[in-house]
Amino acid sequence: MNLENNTTIIQKIGEHITYKDLKYHNNRVLVSKEFTFDSAHHLHCYEGVCKNLHGHTYRLIIGISGFINDIGMTLDFEEIKKIWDNEIKIHLDHRYLNESLPLMNTTAENMVVWIFEKIEVSLSEKILSNNEQNLRVEFVRLFETPSSYAEIKREWIINE
Repeated sequence: MNLENNTTIIQKIGEHITYKDLKYHNNRVLVSKEFTFDSAHHLHCYEGVCKNLHGHTYRLIIGISGFINDIGMTLDFEEIKKIWDNEIKIHLDHRYLNESLPLMNTTAENMVVWIFEKIEVSLSEKILSNNEQNLRVEFVRLFETPSSYAEIKREWIINE
């Protein structure tokens, strides 16, 4: 901002900032995106109310880490949305989970691991074309209700 005449100057590469200035650091950074979906399911071998067919508005949070690229970005949020849309949402949103997921009891605990695995596969395909950023899923958190969630973290399931 130019304080003398109170105008804003839009930065331009090569004029106000150089390309090498875009990458501020070399640290691993976590980016996260949140989604919601509506689904129906019932639980097997369970004697509570969830043994009956019922629905939830789920809230899903995905955390992916990596090193930033030359323009200072770990992973474009739109890339996370593409993974969600193309690999996960199609199996979950407005679906009967007992039919649309692999054979499992459709608990939040089982679902977070399945979601983690789906994201890992999608990221590994992306990594094959560009491994410099070392992208990896760090966590998946699935809220079944506003106050109840299941979560899986990378260090709990993958020994690196």
